Amino acid sequence: MNRPQRPGAQDLPEPSIIPTVGWHCSHFYYRFERAALNTIDDRDSARTELITALSLSENGPARLQTSIVSGHKADFGLMIMDPDPLVIEKANQNILNTRLGATLQATYSYVSLTEISEYVPTLEQYGQRLIEDGDEEGTPAFAAKLEAYERREPIMRKQRLTPDFPEWPATCFYPMNKKRDVGENWFMLDFAERNSLMSEHARSGMQFAGKVQQLITTSVGLDDWEWGVTLWARNPEYLKDIVYRMRFDEASARYAEFGPFYTSYICEPTAMIEHCGI
Repeated sequence: MNRPQRPGAQDLPEPSIIPTVGWHCSHFYYRFERAALNTIDDRDSARTELITALSLSENGPARLQTSIVSGHKADFGLMIMDPDPLVIEKANQNILNTRLGATLQATYSYVSLTEISEYVPTLEQYGQRLIEDGDEEGTPAFAAKLEAYERREPIMRKQRLTPDFPEWPATCFYPMNKKRDVGENWFMLDFAERNSLMSEHARSGMQFAGKVQQLITTSVGLDDWEWGVTLWARNPEYLKDIVYRMRFDEASARYAEFGPFYTSYICEPTAMIEHCGI
């Protein structure tokens, strides 16, 4: 006998691991165990095997980017995105299952989802923000700014949900939380106050347009931290500059907590393997 459906259950989407909005995103970091490399015969074919596993393919994830990690935290990193989390994880397993994969130590990973932040303003909210910044409603300048935002908004939303990776050389990833301390609990603030603080934060970031591109993914309920921040920059100095500048915003200075930083440099898999001397 069939169980009676709960009220409203028929309106829910079918159970699935594919998000109804956005993509899954994972960051993986690996280190080569140099002693284990001595056990690999035919190193050339083993390198080719790993390069193939690190390369985008027709049946692979929608996005895959390789980078050389600076410092001792890892030798190289991957950023992988796809609607299906198992496609992402399969890419990770394909790497580990190569002959050189047996010499890899996984040093860190981070799991998240793309999203449209609740603080991204609607057209009406953007107009209100212009007024607060001193623009006069009804003027040609005000109308031109509003029209420009209306054209830009769909592009921004797409870039947040299904982003293309910029062809810039430097990247940085770090996880973060919003504080839940007594007297400094982000989640006890009302939306208007949170929105105001995030607006200030966004204005600081806009100063780096053309220098830095940012992607914030959510890991609430998925990983140890609440959000993951990925930055790409035309030059590493811009990574330093934007993080320093935004530290002074109240949303960051008062309410943010940060995890480990992974700075790396974008390259093709072949160049990464040559750099690591494998």
